[in-house]
Amino acid sequence: MKIQKSFSKEPKGILYLVPTPIGNLADMTFRGVETLKEVDLIASEDTRNTQKLLNHFEIKVPQKSLHEHNYKERIPEIIALLEQGKKIAQVSDAGMPSISDPGHELVEACIAADLTVVSLPGATAGMTALIASGLLPQPFYFHGFLPRKKNIQKETLTTLNDQTATLIFYESPYRLKATLTNILEVFGDRQVVVCRELTKLFEEYLRGSASEIITYLTEHQLKGEICLMIAGNNQVDEELPVFEGSLKEQVEKIIQTGETSKEAIKLVAKQQNLKKQDVYKAYHEG
Repeated sequence: MKIQKSFSKEPKGILYLVPTPIGNLADMTFRGVETLKEVDLIASEDTRNTQKLLNHFEIKVPQKSLHEHNYKERIPEIIALLEQGKKIAQVSDAGMPSISDPGHELVEACIAADLTVVSLPGATAGMTALIASGLLPQPFYFHGFLPRKKNIQKETLTTLNDQTATLIFYESPYRLKATLTNILEVFGDRQVVVCRELTKLFEEYLRGSASEIITYLTEHQLKGEICLMIAGNNQVDEELPVFEGSLKEQVEKIIQTGETSKEAIKLVAKQQNLKKQDVYKAYHEG
């Protein structure tokens, strides 16, 4: 067990996880700007992209790249600086670090080295799109990007089919139609919300069934960043325990859990692999 006192008086170096705007620069928080100004180094997914943000807010702090291709050699360098007492901010190109972006491996390394990790709140596309989608905001299941290959993607979707939570994915506009086609095949014609260019001038929400959105995409090519949300499965049967006793006693015990007699008979028939008529007869005549 480890306990982190994030703001103790004499900590070693601190890693700050700083979210950046997902489109609109005005969404950068005051605390985020101040943190980036005060740290000794910024670890960026793409230094060129982050430099635009730094220029906008007149931040002069140096950068080091940290991305999926160099994190193995870069993390030891960052850990060494933190152990010397340096304060370092980690940012991705847009949104929250580690959420479909680099950062998780660095956090793991810091925790293993007993270094302080401080996360700042801020922009994240999935949550921002979800609360305006019209779909149930909770519970939700954030998945991020699905596999690209059709068969593997369908296998992944199959594992999510029974989720009653709203599902949140990120997707390329060029793969969106194919992904929705797989979703229609695996999930059925559920309600879908596609949000593109979130917080930007051309922000747009498409709300409808999977088949309606697919038809729309046949004639319209979307551009920009895509957040795809799918209604949860509301057809999943609640699994009740199998009660002992006669068929009539089993039905009565299920009714006591709050089910109607009709549903109780249906469930007992399913559990015992019997015809509903047989259970109905046993319940009413037994």
